Amino acid sequence: FAVLGDSLSEGVGDRVDGTWRGWARLLADGLTAERRDTALLNLAAGGALSGDVAHRQAARALAFRPHLASVVVGVNDTLRRTFDIGALARDLGRVCADLDAAGAVLLTACLPDPGRMLGLPPPLARPLARRQRSVNAVVHALSDRYGAVHLHLASDGWTADRALWSADRLHPGERGHRAVARGFHRLLADRGLAHGVPPAPEPAQPPPSRADTVLWLATAGTGWLLRRSHDLLPQLLLLAGAELRHWADGTGPAPLDARADTALAAALTATMGR
Repeated sequence: FAVLGDSLSEGVGDRVDGTWRGWARLLADGLTAERRDTALLNLAAGGALSGDVAHRQAARALAFRPHLASVVVGVNDTLRRTFDIGALARDLGRVCADLDAAGAVLLTACLPDPGRMLGLPPPLARPLARRQRSVNAVVHALSDRYGAVHLHLASDGWTADRALWSADRLHPGERGHRAVARGFHRLLADRGLAHGVPPAPEPAQPPPSRADTVLWLATAGTGWLLRRSHDLLPQLLLLAGAELRHWADGTGPAPLDARADTALAAALTATMGR
C-alpha cells in the first residue's frame, strides 16, 4: 500500500506516541486477515503540492510496486498564489495513469475547501471554494477514468461535524482519521480488497479542547499565517476585491464562476480529451 499526498495522508492531527499515525496506517492494519501484515510506504509530506506528488513521490511509489496506491492532494495547491488547475490536472493525470498502468488500485478523495473549514468571511472564502471545486472536479474525472476507490470528504456531513477535526480546523483529529480509514475500508471490502477488521470508530484520546485550539493559534497557527502572508494572502486580497466589485456592480459571482469553469474545461480537455 503506497500513500501519496500531503499532511492529511501523512497523518497530521492523529498523534500516537509522539509521531503521526493517521488514516493510512489505520486502514493498512485492517486490509488483511489472519494477522498478516500490509507493507505500507507512506510518502505523504506536509505542504505537498500536486507537483510534488508527480515529481518527487510517484517514482518511489512505482518502484514499490503497490497493489493499492492512494493519491489525495490538492488543498495546498488552492492555498498558493501560483494555483493553476491545468498544471494540477496534468500532474495528477500522469500520476494516476502511471500507477494504473503498473496494476495498482487507486484510492482518491474529494476534499472540503479550506476557506469554509477556517470560517473565513465570504469574500475571502469564495475564491478558495471555487478553486477547490475545480480540484475536486479533476479528481472525480480521474477517479472515473481509472475506476478508483473514491471517498467523498467534501459533503456537509463531513465538514459540519467538528468532532472529526483537530484544533487547527484543517486536519482531521483522531476521530476524523478513523472515519476516513473506515470509509475507505468499507469501499475496499465492497470490492473484495479488504479482508481484515475495520478500525474502531471511537478515538482512544480525547478530542481537542478550546484551549488546544487557542494554543495552536498562538503557536503553530501563527507561523502558518505568517508563511501564507507572503504567499497566498496578497493574492487572496486581490481575489476578494474582485468578488466585492462584482457584487457591487450587480453581476455577483457569475463572471468569476464562468472564468473558473472555462479554465477547468480546458484542463480536463487537455488531460483526458474531454
